[in-house]
Amino acid sequence: MRSYFHLDMDAFFVSVEELFDPSLKGKPVVVGGKADQRGVVSAASYAARKFGVHSAMPLRTAYKLCPQAIFVEGHRERYTEYSGKVYQVLQSFTPQVEMASIDEAYLDMTGTHRLHGPPLAAAGSLLKSVKNATGLNCSIGAGSSRLVSKIASDQAKPHGVLWIVPGQEASFLAPLDVRKIPGVGKVTEQNLHACGIRKVGDLARLEESFVEQRFGKWGLALAGKARGEDAGGWFDEEIGSETAPKSISHENTFDVYTADATALDAMLVRLCEMVARRLRDHKMYARTIQIKLRYSDFSTFTRSKTLDHATQIDAEMASAVRELFHHSWTRKPIRLLGVYAQSLEKVEGQASLLDENTTDRWRKTLAAVDKLRDKFGDTTVSLAAGMNAPFRARVHENPENLPGKDPKHKPK
Repeated sequence: MRSYFHLDMDAFFVSVEELFDPSLKGKPVVVGGKADQRGVVSAASYAARKFGVHSAMPLRTAYKLCPQAIFVEGHRERYTEYSGKVYQVLQSFTPQVEMASIDEAYLDMTGTHRLHGPPLAAAGSLLKSVKNATGLNCSIGAGSSRLVSKIASDQAKPHGVLWIVPGQEASFLAPLDVRKIPGVGKVTEQNLHACGIRKVGDLARLEESFVEQRFGKWGLALAGKARGEDAGGWFDEEIGSETAPKSISHENTFDVYTADATALDAMLVRLCEMVARRLRDHKMYARTIQIKLRYSDFSTFTRSKTLDHATQIDAEMASAVRELFHHSWTRKPIRLLGVYAQSLEKVEGQASLLDENTTDRWRKTLAAVDKLRDKFGDTTVSLAAGMNAPFRARVHENPENLPGKDPKHKPK
């Protein structure tokens, strides 16, 4: 019988802030920026959540709901450091660890019974080990599938352990709202409600043929999840398997909406540099680039372009991205810009013979530049067009290189 744990840190960003400022404990705290900024909430303490504050909510809305809250910018480097500490503890329990985000992980505990005891005892021991190593609380769900363990950890919050005994998966899931199924968002929830499906048990009782007819392949995955199976999406991969990124991206939300073409060009170049750098770290090349534009009225658009050859060179990406942007931009003020590298390949595309010498010079230059950035920071060297871009890395749950997935710091 397979055995999986899902570990989820409790109010991770806020809890790390409390380690450095104990006066925050027990108070409504919002991480993500100042109350008057145009950003969004990255995390909220349990005290703030009682007022309806939640992640991804505009900071100004959070202030209206809870004006007494303490708003903090957040410290990405601290969260990355403590996520790494958690990862080291998990590795001491099993080598099969997969960080799903900066504050949650899946563990394959199959075959560890002799070393750590039965699931409930092992989970309790892991809970204490994380607390001892980091000073932070977490919640753990244990089950015969990753899906069941994830839902169980959510039910165990805060600072609890819940083990779903094999054979009891269906009875555990049946009374839960369908929104508890990972991957079910507002739209899918509304569509399920329209069919009279409100609880997971309602979905589990339906014939697969009906679910497939109504929701397609995603419907079959939903039916499997309703039975507690690891069906579709992320669950297709084994825990800890070496999987190359399917895309690499960076976004920037402007504190002040802007229609300044020079400033927008500079930000696009800066984002391209960051994306290209990570492509080189992963030894990957992008065949397709995509931009994301969000205007001041929150309308959002994406546009993509397939390149003549796959690349990881800053200047080549920047040229294509700027051309795509100016083809698409309506001159309205911009709230957010994003650059995405897609259709990733392990082999560089073949440039024309005339361009090959230029490309080779860029390779040598960027190799030296990356060494300088490793030593002195990412902003040490930049393309001239991107030097003045005021990029501020957003605090969020999916930073660029999670523990165990950083190509420059692979686990031993």
